Amino acid sequence: MVKTGYPVILRLEGKSVVVAGGGKVAERKVVGLLGTGAEVVVISPDATDEIQRLSHEGRIIWKQKTFSASDIANAFLIFAATNSREINQSIQESAGTHQLVTIADDPDGSNFHVPAHVQRGSLSIAISTGGASPTLASQIRDQLEQQFDVSYEGYLDFLASKRKWILKEVANPTLKRELLKSIVSPEFLTSDHREEDFIRLYEACCKETHNSN
Repeated sequence: MVKTGYPVILRLEGKSVVVAGGGKVAERKVVGLLGTGAEVVVISPDATDEIQRLSHEGRIIWKQKTFSASDIANAFLIFAATNSREINQSIQESAGTHQLVTIADDPDGSNFHVPAHVQRGSLSIAISTGGASPTLASQIRDQLEQQFDVSYEGYLDFLASKRKWILKEVANPTLKRELLKSIVSPEFLTSDHREEDFIRLYEACCKETHNSN
């Protein structure tokens, strides 16, 4: 029986995340962590211009030093992304059993992987082939980026706002279900006047519910 990974979305706000390494691989990990609310700490004697810029802006912490076990003592997530396999393995060995570690040059030795993903505001779509073909995962991501374009960012904001309002303000369970179902439609996705369309929908559904009673 093939053992598969278990997909999750982690809330990293306030968590310490350590990225060991200062090259392009480490930079990609750091950039991917921006916006999560995590405290991102880079451990490396040298770093790319982008990592240095982010450090100067106060968006991450860069400790200009070689790795030591104490650097990951309080880390929730650990990215071993140095250009030394020996150091990466040392990072894994220094980690506690409660810590999540991914090793750039040893996927099989990692206990978590970062999938290819598409992010459109609150919409997050992850793609993983279980390590079978990162290239295929990237191709699928490219396809999904075209299918789920930037219009979904505003659409998700609209859905979140209206769902919150419906759950708070609409008492009738039938009306509530109808509204929640109706706003998830191509018409609202492509509309340039979602608020006005929602008002019309709400009035129509209220009238229909009233007549059915």
